[in-house]
Amino acid sequence: MTESYQVRRAATADAAEIARLSVELGYAASTGEIAARLVALLPERRQYVAVAAGHDALLGWVAAERRLLLESGETVEIVGLVVCSSTRRSGVGRALVASAEHWASSQGIGTVTVRSNAARGESHAFYESIGYARQKTQHVYVKSVRA
Repeated sequence: MTESYQVRRAATADAAEIARLSVELGYAASTGEIAARLVALLPERRQYVAVAAGHDALLGWVAAERRLLLESGETVEIVGLVVCSSTRRSGVGRALVASAEHWASSQGIGTVTVRSNAARGESHAFYESIGYARQKTQHVYVKSVRA
């Protein structure tokens, strides 16, 4: 039976649970690092972070941002989505994505984009099952620069 949960905006007090869940996505950020990022992100109008709060733990989180692209205008992009492995396929991911879509709509933005790592086949099937269509495949290049 699926645990009951509530989707709500994230708070800095959620940092430890968000850090715990982020490990499942392959990102080992400390509670302090997540807390500092939440402090920076939460007051920003162009940022959206929500969690699925269960009885005694978070079951997942979603992060989205409103972007203005020179070539194509405004969009909202889901930049992170994690659902606890023991809770997957229970509707939590759908509810979190729906909350980001609702936020986009409330911002007057009619397009939501998500990028998914090519190695995450399960994620691709999930997004396609909720109405997202693959538009392109791309390569991501990263270079470290002096900070």
